Amino acid sequence: MTENNKVSEADAIAAQAQLHHQYFLGLQLMVAVEESRDTVFDWMFRLFRRQHEEKFLSSFSKLGLDGLPPAIACAKYHVLSNGVGGVSVEYMEESDTKAWVRFRYPRWMYAGPAICGIPMEAGRGFLHGWYAQNGVSLNNPRLGFVCVSEDVTGQFGLCGFFAEYDYDLAPDQRLRFMPDEPVPNFDSSAQPSPPDSQWSAERLAKANRNYAVDYVRNGLASLVQVLGRQRAEELGKRAALLTGLQHYRVMAERVGGVDGEVMDAAQFLQAMMLGMGDEVVLNAQTDGSVLCHQTGLRVVRGLNGATRESVLTCWIELWRGAIHSHRLFMDAQGEVTAEGILNWIIRRQEPSKRSAT
Repeated sequence: MTENNKVSEADAIAAQAQLHHQYFLGLQLMVAVEESRDTVFDWMFRLFRRQHEEKFLSSFSKLGLDGLPPAIACAKYHVLSNGVGGVSVEYMEESDTKAWVRFRYPRWMYAGPAICGIPMEAGRGFLHGWYAQNGVSLNNPRLGFVCVSEDVTGQFGLCGFFAEYDYDLAPDQRLRFMPDEPVPNFDSSAQPSPPDSQWSAERLAKANRNYAVDYVRNGLASLVQVLGRQRAEELGKRAALLTGLQHYRVMAERVGGVDGEVMDAAQFLQAMMLGMGDEVVLNAQTDGSVLCHQTGLRVVRGLNGATRESVLTCWIELWRGAIHSHRLFMDAQGEVTAEGILNWIIRRQEPSKRSAT
C-alpha cells in the first residue's frame, strides 16, 4: 500500500465521487428490478423534490443567477449545477421567456448500459419532482417546463424548455410534454459557466464528489419514505455490498491499494476516506486484526435520527463489499459510537465461515 502521506487527496476525492455514482446507479437498478414501476416513480419524485428543496434556491447566488429573467435563470441553473457534478447539459436561449436545456450523452444519471434497465417512470418522477416545481419555488405561477424528449423512450434524450407564460399555470400545466416542438441550434458561445473567481479546480472536484454523495444520501432517505425503513435498508445494503465488491479494484488503482493482507485492506480504507475529508487512525492488534477509528463521517453530515442511521447502515456495506473483494478472505465490521466515531475491525476470515452478510 502506498504510504497515506503520498496518496493524492485529489485522487481520493475523485475515487469517492466515482464510487458514490456507481452506488447510486446500482441502487436505481436494484429498485427497478425488485419493485414496481409506480414505486420507481414515487421514489424518484420524492428524491428530486428533496434535492430541489435543499439545493435550488440556495444555489442561485453561488451560480451568479440573481436578477435574470426566470426562464433564463432556471435553464442556466440546470446547466451550471449539473456541470459541477460532471453532467453535460447544453443551453439554448430563444427569448427572455423561453430557454432550453438539453442533456447530452452519456447520461450521468443512467451511465453506461445501466440506462437499459431504467423504466420510463424514473424520468417522469424526476421531471415532476424537480422541473415542475421551479415556478412554485420562485413564487412565479406563470413559469413552467415543457419536455420535448425523454430518456429510455427511443427519443433523442432529455430535452425541453422553461417558459414563462402570460397567465398563471394550473398545477397540471407546470409540466407538459410536446415531442413535436423544434429544438433550436446550440451556440457554444452562449453556454454559461460558473464565476471563475469562486470555482477553483479543487472546489469543482469536491463539488463533483458532493453531487454524487448527495444523491446517495437523499436517495436512501427518500427510499425509506416510499418502502419503509426495513425494506429500504434491505435493498440499500445489498446494492452497496455489490457495488463495493464490483468497484474495489477501480478504487484501489486510484489510491494505490494493495490486494494483500489485513493491514493493506485497512490502509486502503484509510486512503479512500481521505477523499471524504474523514480521518482514519489504524491500530494493529496482536491477533492480526486491525482496528480503524474513523472520524468526520461526511456522508451523514447534517443528518439526524433514523435518516442518519439508515444512510450509515447502508453506506457501511460499500466498504464491507470492498474488503470482501480481496483475494484473502477477510471481513470488516463497522459500528458507530455515541460520540459519532465509526469503529471498524478488519480481520481474516476462515474460508469455511465466509459470508457477505
